[in-house]
Amino acid sequence: MKKLFKEFKEFVQRGNVMDMAIGVVIGSAFGAIVTSIVNDIIMPLVSLLTGGVDFTNWFVALDGNKYETLEAAQTAGAATLNYGNLISVVINFIIVAFCIFLVVKAINKLKDLKKKEEVAKEEESPVKSDEVLLLEDIRDLLKKQTKKEK
Repeated sequence: MKKLFKEFKEFVQRGNVMDMAIGVVIGSAFGAIVTSIVNDIIMPLVSLLTGGVDFTNWFVALDGNKYETLEAAQTAGAATLNYGNLISVVINFIIVAFCIFLVVKAINKLKDLKKKEEVAKEEESPVKSDEVLLLEDIRDLLKKQTKKEK
């Protein structure tokens, strides 16, 4: 049991596990923001474009009866297929995927910019040959000798 606990402790203390945990927490918060954007901004606009259709009330009652709203069907105890909610979730997924795409694209652009800056710095300072470095060392030694003689 001690060995198992020790292995678990080592697993948890690895950097990638902590990074993943932080990513899950941030992703959860990001998901809540995107859900709010979908439910509070995008879906009302889509509803406006589709003539005031409310996706949340797109459902099929499995008992064969007609209900005006999903809430009415659920109050009556009818089993329902809520395909309107599926549409909302798919739109939500597309928006999240697009946002993640934009974030990754921005990060990659920053990485490319950093690489370009490093290449530019390398091109600015030319690499000295071994001969030049050796001659500089000799020069520095000669300077030290002349200072000692004075």
